[in-house]
Amino acid sequence: MDKRKVEFYVGLFVIIGLACAGYLVIVLGEVTLLATDRYKLYGNFSSVSGLKTGARVEMAGVKIGSVSNISIDKEELTARVEFSIDKNIELTEDIIASVKTSGIIGQKYIDILPGGSDVILKSGDEIYYTESSLDIESLIRKIIFATENNSQ
Repeated sequence: MDKRKVEFYVGLFVIIGLACAGYLVIVLGEVTLLATDRYKLYGNFSSVSGLKTGARVEMAGVKIGSVSNISIDKEELTARVEFSIDKNIELTEDIIASVKTSGIIGQKYIDILPGGSDVILKSGDEIYYTESSLDIESLIRKIIFATENNSQ
């Protein structure tokens, strides 16, 4: 084999390798190239402790979207969460969005409980019924201090 053929095959191998790596980054990283396949919803929570941007939004254990932004609502002084929901999922106005934990010390995610209303939410609408996460640390702190106060 002459030198040009070897360089050609090495170059072809590198290009195929880069294409495969790019494909894996897009698929495994759940990167969306076009944002047109999702719509935005908003919800206000009293606490979203531990919830991160990119967290899953699930309904009945199936991923239907992700958390795209978390900020503070300056008027209500609550956590304002922006959801990015798949276009083919229609959610009604009376759904309940809850911050849950996968496992005992797992990652936080949003769980959607479906409602029974006929009014479908559109992009930019707000979810009115929300439940904040259970703060295990403050619960344990209350139990510890209640036990100490009762023993004195």
